[in-house]
Formats: sequence, C-alpha cells, structure tokens
Amino acid sequence: MIIKNVCLETVCGITSKLPENSFMEFAFAGKSNVGKSSLINGLMNRKSLARTSAQPGKTQTINFYQVNNQLYLVDLPGYGYARANQEVKAAWGKMVENYLHKSKMLKAVFLLIDIRHEPSENDKTMYAWIVEQGFNPVIIATKLDKIKRSQLQKHIQMIRTELQAKPDTIVIPYSAQTKQGREEIYQLLDQYLEEQ
Repeated sequence: MIIKNVCLETVCGITSKLPENSFMEFAFAGKSNVGKSSLINGLMNRKSLARTSAQPGKTQTINFYQVNNQLYLVDLPGYGYARANQEVKAAWGKMVENYLHKSKMLKAVFLLIDIRHEPSENDKTMYAWIVEQGFNPVIIATKLDKIKRSQLQKHIQMIRTELQAKPDTIVIPYSAQTKQGREEIYQLLDQYLEEQ
C-alpha cells in the first residue's frame, strides 16, 4: 500500500450520528497511552494528523481518517483512562459499542496492546467483547523498541495466553520509532481491499 492522500473526514462525538461510508473501515482500539495515535500517524505517513498527547485519554471521539479514497482508518476513544469519571467512561463505551455493532463497512478491528506488560483487565474485556461482536481482532503489540529482541517471542506468547486469543489470531509487533510492523499491517489492509 502506498499512501497518496489522507484526511480527517468525520469526527463523531457521543451524540453524533455515525457516517454511512461507502469505503471499508478498519478500527483501532486500545487503552489510553498505548500508542494508538502514533500508530495511525505512522500508517498514514503523517507526523501529527492523529493527535498524540502526553495527556492520555485525549481522543474522546470516533475519528474517521479517509485514505487514498479507498478506505477509512477509524480511531476509537482510548479506554481505561483513570481521570475520566465513570459517567464519561460509560458514554465512551456506549459510543464504541454502538459503532462496532452498527457500522456496515467495518471489516476488521485492530486491538493495541503494550508489548512490555501483561494485558490489563480492560484489554482482556475489550478483546472478548470484540470477539463477541463477530470479529477476530488483529493484535498490534506496540512499543516494540522498548524490549530486547531476545524477549520478543516470550512477550507475544504472554499476550496470547493472557487474552486467551484464538489460535489463528494475528499478532503484529509494532514500533512507532522504527515503523517495524507497518508493512505487515499494510499487507493485511491490501488483502481486505483485494477481497472486496
């Protein structure tokens, strides 16, 4: 996949109606501070279209980035952010649930997990819930550059075990620094586009 053009096309808040898009959508979920904006920027070859922040929990909307006039990368609000109150968290949850449930063009969900740590309870809940919605999430193991190469397989296995991931679940280690893993994600997106 060669990125020719990208734009932030739609921003959906808690009360917004979801767009009826005609291109395939690929959603990215993950806890706050897992590197979701960095990944999306990396995939779009842009430095700061998806806003990264030192303050986690910044994405409180569902953001639709249109790529090459052929697909959307959909940035879902980060979960597990401690400083958001329960009411706000519940509203975000409902918004994400509504999207995963109702979008007609959603083809795949990418779940981002920090490769350094065991998946949190929120991560496990999100994984199980995505599976329940009928998707087989692709796991993106972020912050790859923060562990030694020799630890890679051990950490991937830890993520698989803790999530009780299905045997055919794809796990792609990703580094925002080196962009390692980006080509594998592009290949997956290309496969989906070829199948349509």
